[in-house]
Amino acid sequence: MGDFVKLDPLLHSELRLAVMSTLLSLEEADFVYLREATGATAGNLSVQIDKLFEAGYISVEKGFAGKKPRTVCRITDVGKKAFAEYVEALKSYLR
Repeated sequence: MGDFVKLDPLLHSELRLAVMSTLLSLEEADFVYLREATGATAGNLSVQIDKLFEAGYISVEKGFAGKKPRTVCRITDVGKKAFAEYVEALKSYLR
């Protein structure tokens, strides 16, 4: 592959990348916002959030807003670093 840097397979998914870029610009977003912003189904978004959480890229806080359950996601320092490295790796393909 020459000078091409390996892309992080976790971030090389359209939905996970969309979640990460949304959180990068907002610092935090709840599940409903992320679902609307990405156009994902609740089930698919939930699975992808779990994968990002397990990798340590985001934190997930479950609680309530009144009587309604609310899940808030935030990008972690590990996630910010991984995202920056992903962008740099992507640049090696654009040269």
